Amino acid sequence: MELWEIFLLMTVGVIAGWLNVMAGGGSLLTVPVMLFMDVPAPVANGTNRIAILAQNITAVYAFFRKGFSDFKLSLSLSLAASIGAVGGAFVGVQLDGVWFNRTLAIVMILVMLVMATGKKKSHHNNENSEPKNLILGHFCMIGAGFWGGFIQVGVGFILMPILHRVMGFNLVRVNMYKVFVVLSYTIVALFIFATQLELLWWAGFGLAVGNSIGGWYGAHTTIHKGEAWIKAVMYIALSCFIIKLLFF
Repeated sequence: MELWEIFLLMTVGVIAGWLNVMAGGGSLLTVPVMLFMDVPAPVANGTNRIAILAQNITAVYAFFRKGFSDFKLSLSLSLAASIGAVGGAFVGVQLDGVWFNRTLAIVMILVMLVMATGKKKSHHNNENSEPKNLILGHFCMIGAGFWGGFIQVGVGFILMPILHRVMGFNLVRVNMYKVFVVLSYTIVALFIFATQLELLWWAGFGLAVGNSIGGWYGAHTTIHKGEAWIKAVMYIALSCFIIKLLFF
């Protein structure tokens, strides 16, 4: 891969990392760029995980520095998601085909409807409030982990309703848990992809630098802008990606 291509991936990674932490869908920028560079779809899918790992390490640390952490629940949710990610990653190493785009668009439409039709919740949930529906939330995490291990693209749009609607967290804490869960199952998924495929490590490292920068700023934007701003970004991102997947 040429140096300019790695630099381009780094630049795209900044936007993708910010978007991933704020809402989701950043991989809909990075993966297509690699496909445009004639990288095979399974290899692009796996290489993208290098950047996702770095991005979420940075985001978890940024949330922790700002006083947002709950490692006990984060670890148990991550364990559930990692179980699903094992199965998803073994399917993902063989992923190819155009029908996936349409499936993803349908998932995004459903997620947007779930988020939009939910009852309004307080924007100032107590940081130490008990989560709701712990068992159901962990069960849903297995499915989300499968999707994340399978393709990663759009997993944020699946995790956010689980943490927000099912478990009752406000959207700032949703993103706090989300980045920890994605970090954890990505370690599992990346290991499987790396043992099954020849990943483009230099391209992945270029993406990782960009995603880390974007992830850092995404975490800070989440904390300082709050729930209403996150929801606006999420709906705009969802709408754009649905249109892209269905019509382009």
